[in-house]
Amino acid sequence: MSLNIRSILIATDGSDNVKNAVNWGIGLAKANDAKVTALYVVPPAGVGSAMRGQMWAKALEGHLKEQGEKATAYVMDIGNKEGVKVDCAIIDGKTPGNGIVDFAAENDIDLIVMGTLGLTGLNHILLGSVAENVVRYSKRPVLIIP
Repeated sequence: MSLNIRSILIATDGSDNVKNAVNWGIGLAKANDAKVTALYVVPPAGVGSAMRGQMWAKALEGHLKEQGEKATAYVMDIGNKEGVKVDCAIIDGKTPGNGIVDFAAENDIDLIVMGTLGLTGLNHILLGSVAENVVRYSKRPVLIIP
């Protein structure tokens, strides 16, 4: 089986744990002359979403979007250094796993590249794993970089 990689989605949360995945994604894009989209999904604010009129909820939402801008800008900077064009996207209103899977399907992405925190035990059970959910529900190939 051969995979013609024309478009790569690099999912980022801005953490140091994602930097290795960013490097892999940009490297694959350069090797395949593929386009890259850096995606940040603003996680639901929980109670804050029910109280959007509250000042603190708006501040939290603004902070999360700012984090998304920084996270996607990092991917763009790495791409620029390697001569790879990177488009940035920030979406909200979905859980990160669903947002990544839906974005990839809606934008005809050939490969999703993402990192993982590698949570185990109780943390994994309570928090779940975005990477695990993407692998489980994506119709697109997913490359997980630890």
